[in-house]
Amino acid sequence: MARVNRQWVLRQRPKGLVKPGDLELVEAPVPALNESEVLVRTIYLSLDPTNRTWMNDAEGYLPPVPLGGVMRGLTLGVVEESRSSRFRAGDIVTPLSGGWADYAVVAEMELRPVHRAAGLPLTANLSVLGMTGLTAYFGVTDVLAPKPGETIVISAAAGAVGSIAGQVAKARGARVIGIAGGPEKCRWLTEELGFDAAIDYKNEDVGEALDRLAPDGVEMNFENVGGDIMIAVFNRLKTHGRMAVCGLISAYNATKAPPSPNFSRIITHRLTVKGFLVLDYAPRAREMVSEMGPWLQDGTVKWKVHVDDGLENALGSLNRLFTGDHDGKLLVRVSEEPAG
Repeated sequence: MARVNRQWVLRQRPKGLVKPGDLELVEAPVPALNESEVLVRTIYLSLDPTNRTWMNDAEGYLPPVPLGGVMRGLTLGVVEESRSSRFRAGDIVTPLSGGWADYAVVAEMELRPVHRAAGLPLTANLSVLGMTGLTAYFGVTDVLAPKPGETIVISAAAGAVGSIAGQVAKARGARVIGIAGGPEKCRWLTEELGFDAAIDYKNEDVGEALDRLAPDGVEMNFENVGGDIMIAVFNRLKTHGRMAVCGLISAYNATKAPPSPNFSRIITHRLTVKGFLVLDYAPRAREMVSEMGPWLQDGTVKWKVHVDDGLENALGSLNRLFTGDHDGKLLVRVSEEPAG
């Protein structure tokens, strides 16, 4: 009997939060393999803010998902069948371009093997040792390059990237201030992750809190949010301050453009503002693993994953990214991990 593949298909461009009807879960038969192709069963689907940007008909670093197309997403899976000499049944892999589906037929050149880290669960490969870890690590070490004693402010600091970035910056000698929503997340940052301070943007004015915590200003901003929070930090960057723009999640569901900072400060304060993409750093993953690996083993860096079950629930899970109803890296378990 032919396998049935459930797939989330984009039906219309969302306005605001993704709603029922924007995507549809459909069933289709799994096609037969051609030479050098591999059938991958999805184990975990990564949910990331960039998923929302791919639904818009707008310019981006990747083209938008076409209407009627399977929703794009980073996945980790297991080879079920193979007509490739490079992969065999049972191999754990990540497709270079995955989708929100039970199965994917992938050309062998578009697959990468997954190397399990000793003592860490498989979910680490989609979080702290995957794209999340790469983003955090190189955003801090390469883009911002902190010097001991400098102060860094990280927005969305309890999220998958922000929580790792703060710990990397701390390990490099920086003073770390995180911005997060709610007292529990702020306590996690300071009491468990070792941040020097945390600002609860839901219950206090970010600018006033920064003036209290860093009255002379700050050297660095690892920016994940945009909007008013970004402006508050941007306005407190010292002369020759640096901003790494990783994401602007506050704008991804916006129906009108959020406010922007006063760019004249880039001139008057000789600021460096640099956007970056994790794809640029993928060839340097070994650098990250060589330093991050020991930190994970000795507990210098801690991490969390939030796993929802069921591909059918992916749409509701995605909105957790924008409501803050999760901790750390957000994944959907599509099928069970293979034994052993």
